[in-house]
Amino acid sequence: MRTTRTAMALLASLSIVAAACGDDEKTGSTAVETTTADTAGTDTTTADTAGTDTTVGVETTVAGETDYMWTPNAGVLAGAEGQVNIVAWPGYIEDGSTAPEYDWVTPFESITSCQVNVKLGATSDEMVQLMQSGEYDGVSASGDATNRLMAGGEIAALDLAEYTSYVDVFAGLKDKVWNSLDGEPMGIPHGRGANLLVYNTEAFPDGLDSWSAMWDGGTVADGAVSIYDSPIYIADAALWLMATQPELGITDPYALDQTQFDAAIALLDEQKAVSGQYWSDYTVQAGSLVDGTVLAGTTWQVVANFAAGEGAKIETVKPKEGATGWSDTWMLSSQASNPNCMKLWMDWISSPWANAQATEYFGEAPSNAKSCTLTADPDHCTKFHAENEEYWDDVWYWTTATEECIDGRTDVACVPYTEWVNAWSSLRA
Repeated sequence: MRTTRTAMALLASLSIVAAACGDDEKTGSTAVETTTADTAGTDTTTADTAGTDTTVGVETTVAGETDYMWTPNAGVLAGAEGQVNIVAWPGYIEDGSTAPEYDWVTPFESITSCQVNVKLGATSDEMVQLMQSGEYDGVSASGDATNRLMAGGEIAALDLAEYTSYVDVFAGLKDKVWNSLDGEPMGIPHGRGANLLVYNTEAFPDGLDSWSAMWDGGTVADGAVSIYDSPIYIADAALWLMATQPELGITDPYALDQTQFDAAIALLDEQKAVSGQYWSDYTVQAGSLVDGTVLAGTTWQVVANFAAGEGAKIETVKPKEGATGWSDTWMLSSQASNPNCMKLWMDWISSPWANAQATEYFGEAPSNAKSCTLTADPDHCTKFHAENEEYWDDVWYWTTATEECIDGRTDVACVPYTEWVNAWSSLRA
C-alpha cells in the first residue's frame, strides 16, 4: 500500500486541481527557467527540484540512461525540440514538488533536454477538448477519451520502432480497442486499475462480495452509498444488468442498444433512493470514508489507500460480478509541435524505472513487466494484480460507446456516448 505521506501529497494536489478546474503548472529541472503551456497563454516560472529519489536509491539529477533502465531511440533523440506540452491526469507527471521522493521528470529532462510542461486534466471530457485545441503534443487518456480522439483524427499512429520500451509492456494491454485503430497501434499503455467496491467494515462486519448494496438497497448503507459522478458510470449499471437480467442480452457494458440503455438509465434512477453522494472530486469521497458518512461505494484503490491511512475502517473488493476499470494510454497529437520530445516522453514513462515510479505513486498496476522489480513496495505488483492476467478477465476497461456496436452486432444501432452524456445530465439534474 502507498504510504500515508505520499497519499496525502497526492490527494492534496488533486484537491488543488479540482478547485482550479484542472489548471496547474509543474516544472522539473534544477534551477532552470521553464515555460508552461496552458490554454490561456504562456507563463514563465522557476523551480528547483533537485534531490535524491529514495525509492530506488538513485540520484534524480543523474543524466545517464542506464541508471534508469532506458535507452531512447537515437534518431528521435537527435531531433528533440527542447520542450513538450502534455495534458495529463494528476499524479502522472511529478517533478518532486508535490512529494520530494517522487520525481521522474528531472531525469527525463536531463537525459533528453526536453523541458516538460504539463496541463492537468480534471476529466476525460476536458482532456478531449484540450487536445482538440491543437496546443498540446500529447495526452494521458482513459478509454472514454481515447476512442473519441482517434475518431476525430486528433491522434497520430505510432511507429513502434521509435519506442524502445514497448516490447516490455504486458501483452494484455496491447492492441486493444481503446489504444489501436484498424490494427494499428495508436498509443503506449501506462497502467491499469479496477473500479472497486469499498465498504465500511463496522457496517458490514461479514464483508461484501457483490455490488448488490449499490443497487438493491435494503442494507445499512441505504442513504450512504457513494457513486462516481460521470456518464461513464452508466456502464456500471449495465454491468449489474449483465449479471442480474441476462434476458436483456448485454454482453459488453459499453455496447448498449436503446432497450438496454433505457434499462440502465431506469436502474440508475432507482439507485438515487440509496445514494448519499455523487463524487468526482477524489478528496470528497476520501473524507466521507474517513468520517463514516459513506458506508459503501465505487472507488479507486488510491482513494481507499489514503482514507485507510487516515483511519477509515474500510476494505475494498472486486465483486463477483466483475467491475469496470481503466487502462490509460499515452498518445501523440497529430498536430504536435514537438513530436520528438513527446515520443521520448511516451517511451520514458513506459520504461521500467519511470513506470514503476508513476504507477506506484498513483496506485495502479504498471504496464511495463520489468517495473515490478523496481517499486518501493516489493509487493506492489501483487497487490495491484499487475502480473495476474486472470484478474482482469472480468474488468471492463472504460471505452467510448459508439453507434456501431463494439460487441460485434450489426443488426442494431447502439447508443453513442453523446447520448450517455445527455442522459447523465438529465439524471443528475
